[in-house]
Amino acid sequence: MSAQHNVQRPLDALGKSVNSPVLIKLKGDREFRGILKSFDLHMNLVLNDAEELKDGEITRRLGVVLIRGDNIVYISP
Repeated sequence: MSAQHNVQRPLDALGKSVNSPVLIKLKGDREFRGILKSFDLHMNLVLNDAEELKDGEITRRLGVVLIRGDNIVYISP
């Protein structure tokens, strides 16, 4: 078995985070936290129970949100 089989692709890692809490950092220094419900190949994300954060503190509770993939700086499971 080659080492290639152990290499995890980014979308595989994201797939393992479905139905789990994630932290999303967006361009413009915005952060969101919520339960990852789904994503697509463009890394557009749907979060449930989403909250917007500022300096680690909740500023708004948003519920269900769609985050466009080209705005994402990072996703932390």
